[in-house]
Amino acid sequence: MLPQKAIPTGPAVLRLPVEGDADQIARACSDPEIAKFIPFVPSPYTRDDALAWITKTVPATWENGGADYLIADAATDEVLGTAGLKPPDRFGATEVGYWLAPWARGRGVVTAAVRTLAEHAFARGVPRIGLHADVENVPSQQVALRCGFAPEGVQRGAGVPRGGASADVALFGRLSTDPGDPIPPFLPFFPGGFPGGSLTDGVVRLTPLTAADAADYFALASVPDVMDSHVPPVQPEFADCEVVCRHAGHRWLTGQRADIAIRDAATGEFAGDIQLTGVVPPLGQAMLGYCLRPEFRGRGLVTRAVDLLVEWAFANTPLRRIVAGTNPGNTASHRVLERAGFVREHLVKGLLPGPGGTRLDDIQWARTRP
Repeated sequence: MLPQKAIPTGPAVLRLPVEGDADQIARACSDPEIAKFIPFVPSPYTRDDALAWITKTVPATWENGGADYLIADAATDEVLGTAGLKPPDRFGATEVGYWLAPWARGRGVVTAAVRTLAEHAFARGVPRIGLHADVENVPSQQVALRCGFAPEGVQRGAGVPRGGASADVALFGRLSTDPGDPIPPFLPFFPGGFPGGSLTDGVVRLTPLTAADAADYFALASVPDVMDSHVPPVQPEFADCEVVCRHAGHRWLTGQRADIAIRDAATGEFAGDIQLTGVVPPLGQAMLGYCLRPEFRGRGLVTRAVDLLVEWAFANTPLRRIVAGTNPGNTASHRVLERAGFVREHLVKGLLPGPGGTRLDDIQWARTRP
């Protein structure tokens, strides 16, 4: 499919691996992140594993029409990672895969390598290239967007089993007819990126929801008055809450929703959550939702969180209008929205499902970009 000669790619070069690379490959593949997100990589990874990949796996890939390259520093020939294409399927389509050594990250190396592989493959008549990443592997998904691969959904349980359960896989794809331009996220991450980015006013701190928040998120969702505001108002399942937390980075990156923990800025304790959901890019509109643990109420934390999030959204995203809905009897939420600059717009009769098959009215609010 591709030439076996060395190919320049930005700050690096794609070349065939040789036995002299084995020690550096073994050191790179001992990285916990590689072990976590590429479970078929042996753990612990030894020099013998590297030699088996170089002498057996790589030749077999090329023999079957695929390509396996080492990514090496163009100046020093240091091992930076690997990148390759799977043998084509019966329609001629292929899939790109890669890993990057810890010491090579943050330099745009793998983005350049994937773009180079795509350009060479499309020039040789490949109609489509897929890119699959563990749904929690946000950096790999960022590479996909930077290389012009469009998000195409999530396959549940399609990944190699990890920790006794199969991982969910985020799917991206690029056609030969696609422009290949980087796809900017509709909702950028907070300053500092994912998962370490945050917003704070010194009293509250907003951080992206992650898998580590699953127990706190479930406990909050199980609080009776919080549960009553669910749509529908039913007892949540822990597994569903865990999915929300594990998929949060993917959904944020792909512009579906932003799920955020509200934390006490002084202690870091999980106080509640706030979300931007129902994102409609053509309208520049999203829906705001929030809830707080009972012991943190009455301190103005939600109002601060709403102000922080809305101000950030209007300054950093294309959103021009943020809406919210409240139960007519939820006067505390009404006061939060009023203090945060939202205007009551109208009442929708019987919009929301209530307990016992009832229907509840919904007061709708909005705040627009100045």
